[in-house]
Amino acid sequence: MRFIQTADWQLGMKAARVGGVAPRLREERLAAARRVIAVARDQAAGFILVAGDTFEDNGVERTLIQKAADILGGSPVPVYVIPGNHDPLTPGSVWEHPAWKTMQHVHVLREEQPVEVPGGILYPCPVKDRQSRRDPTSWIAAGDAGAIRIGLAHGTVEGVPQLEPDHPIARDAAARSGLDYLGLGHWHSTATYAAPDGAVRMAYSGTHETTSFGERDSGNVLAVDIAGPGSPPRVTPLRTGGLTWRVVEKDIREPGDLRRVRADIEAEGNPGSTLVELRLKGLLAVDERDEMARMEEILASRFLFHQIDISGLRPSPGDASWLAGLPPGMLQTVAARLQELSDPGFSGQRPDGASPEVASRALIELYALVTEGPR
Repeated sequence: MRFIQTADWQLGMKAARVGGVAPRLREERLAAARRVIAVARDQAAGFILVAGDTFEDNGVERTLIQKAADILGGSPVPVYVIPGNHDPLTPGSVWEHPAWKTMQHVHVLREEQPVEVPGGILYPCPVKDRQSRRDPTSWIAAGDAGAIRIGLAHGTVEGVPQLEPDHPIARDAAARSGLDYLGLGHWHSTATYAAPDGAVRMAYSGTHETTSFGERDSGNVLAVDIAGPGSPPRVTPLRTGGLTWRVVEKDIREPGDLRRVRADIEAEGNPGSTLVELRLKGLLAVDERDEMARMEEILASRFLFHQIDISGLRPSPGDASWLAGLPPGMLQTVAARLQELSDPGFSGQRPDGASPEVASRALIELYALVTEGPR
């Protein structure tokens, strides 16, 4: 048996945090869905499993539902889909759209009952509520079916940090249910869970296209090969994501550090398809402000999207040139006080809220405002 596992397409996501490039992100999720179908064709897979959250929610536009159905319907092999917690099987859900009835290869699995698939038996666990404390795999009974047994579920494996149970799945769910493999959706990074014998019998494919900064390993599908009942699965991540979400986090301590950060950013091979979050902390000398401005110009002109976090960056406490560049009088007095407060080692009395981070940001902004430099 060979199949492709995917999940968490979340078509129709708003992506408001990236502003004007949100439409590009939404289109890229559709393009990545087409790449999933292409991977299944290239890998000569017997079928495709979609482990929930195909859509952002049940209120997406009906034309988007049709687009998704058309993409899945273009698969050369059967596609088996379960609803997830974003698009649960509720009255008026996306799964009631008439498009699903016309796609011969696409099977929306609505019940907890075994389904024959090429080479074995599938045990689907469709989600019918946005939240639940019930293990969606609990209905699967162990037994010898004389065929490869695979499960398809959407939820959180125990041990993953969460505020409250969210469709909890036991860490030994595959073994407890007598499954050769359990394909999971819900979490956006690829993650595998090894059984005591070392075999990976449970895994998240992660989302097919990265959704935000900080996702550890997303933008993949899984190709799963199982030789026969009881055989250890071979699980291979395959890239389908088209966009790169890059976090650049640097501690600025020495002259030239900012220049090296800029050189690293400039070396990005495909900036037009890259979103960058730049996080800087440490000490900033006044003569490096031009380097900061240059770096922001490069990010704004070349990259699909960027955001800069300098909340951890403060003016160098010993750099008097911050003050020398300001007009004498009240402004220099205020700047001198801010510089004093920006030093974490300052032992005097601090006004409420005047943390080193806040004072540092205020000093940088004050200097930029007075000198009419870029901020």
